[in-house]
Amino acid sequence: MTRFRRTATAAAALAFTAAATAVLGFAGSASAHVTVNPKEAAQGGYARVAFRVPNESDTASTNKIEVTLPENAPVGSVSTMPVPGWTVATEKRKVDPPIEVHGSQLTEAISKITWTATGDAAVKPGQFQEFPVSMGPLPKVDSMVFKVLQTYSDGEISRWIDPPAPGAEEPEHPAPVLTLAAAAAPAGSAPASAAAVSSPDDDDDDDGNGLAVGLGVAGLVAGLAGLVLGGLAFSRTRRKPVSTS
Repeated sequence: MTRFRRTATAAAALAFTAAATAVLGFAGSASAHVTVNPKEAAQGGYARVAFRVPNESDTASTNKIEVTLPENAPVGSVSTMPVPGWTVATEKRKVDPPIEVHGSQLTEAISKITWTATGDAAVKPGQFQEFPVSMGPLPKVDSMVFKVLQTYSDGEISRWIDPPAPGAEEPEHPAPVLTLAAAAAPAGSAPASAAAVSSPDDDDDDDGNGLAVGLGVAGLVAGLAGLVLGGLAFSRTRRKPVSTS
């Protein structure tokens, strides 16, 4: 009976270990996809983002990254930061209507960025690499979905191109998504009607002040006139002869 319990316990432990390994292995592979960091930016502004590329292979290195910018959200200005050991190339496409950048109308926009490793700079197993990009003005859309191709030294290609679906689980090969929030209103700004509304009150205050000043002057004149009349009356009283009878 005791041997049976030991055998059952050992079997249960092996089954738990196998299940845990499978779950952890799946979670690790699912989370190791290409992402864009930070994940949020403001519409109409400029942002510095980095495409973070982990290497998922145990035997091959990542030696090429291709990032395609969304066609429905073109950006007028796109520049890359040098990555040691990597060359970068860009492709353009025509845009209609044109994009306005600092008063200029641009009819072309960057459509694709490609980084290629040279020498020993490829991303090795167990490592990741970031590829920084500055872009703007960011379009007035809710999000930008970037499609990314990750090429390995053995010829394998991981296609991170699946857009997210509202209310659905994360796709098997999710594309990096940059969420764009509406720009905040400038602090301290007030509606133009506020000044117009306050104008009648200001006029009423001016009228009230003028009336008070007029009444004050009239009172002062009346007071001076009373003093003059009182002085004259006192003078006449002093001039009247005093009776001696």
